[in-house]
Amino acid sequence: MDKVVIVTGASRGIGAETAKLLADRHYAVCVNYHSRAERAQEVVARIRAAGGRAVALQADVSVESEVIRLFDEAEQALGPVTHLVNNAGVLFTQSPLADIDLARFNRVMQVNLTSCFLCCREAARRFAPGGAIVNLSSVAARLGAPFEYVDYAASKGAIESLTKGLAAELAAQGIRVNAVSPGLIYTEIHADGGEPGRVDRLGPLLPMKRGGQPEEVANAIVWLLSDEASYVTGSILDVAGGR
Repeated sequence: MDKVVIVTGASRGIGAETAKLLADRHYAVCVNYHSRAERAQEVVARIRAAGGRAVALQADVSVESEVIRLFDEAEQALGPVTHLVNNAGVLFTQSPLADIDLARFNRVMQVNLTSCFLCCREAARRFAPGGAIVNLSSVAARLGAPFEYVDYAASKGAIESLTKGLAAELAAQGIRVNAVSPGLIYTEIHADGGEPGRVDRLGPLLPMKRGGQPEEVANAIVWLLSDEASYVTGSILDVAGGR
């Protein structure tokens, strides 16, 4: 079958690198974005310049109607969607849990977890045998991110549970569901958390003595989507330098 993938939150960081690598592997790519239209178009331009097929589609994937529209428009532009990468996410300023207000907690859950649920549900309703989903978790799910991002860690822990459960539900249909759990990766999300140099500070403390690159996470995502991982489902793959 022709491979058509939606990558959510693909205008920067891990999402952008994943979209470009998937295009290099002959997927038609829907580059989803929320607000960074110019950067999403840059990803599409790079893919097209290399001879690939791609389209940038705006949607807030934490909203049910927009997820349905995203899948419909991707299918109209590229053909039936066969693969999904749930990468969209948000992180707020480092804070102990006692200082996190309910509005922030709910927003983190909506953007990180609700979006994953909605896109997974739409994929489960539409995908044919041979389809695959990769969700983005984080090592924060098992470390808890104390004094920094307990709300973010909680949302990622829920994504891992969702991944396990959906993988079991869809396995007999020939649809695989896995997750990648990155550690300290050089992306802009650390600036969103108020410490752009966080990877430089903590990277030397890891067993591998360095932070990771978005391309290294993208490689893991692309492998899990591929037929090379045909007997892998319900797995959480750490890409965390031994952390």
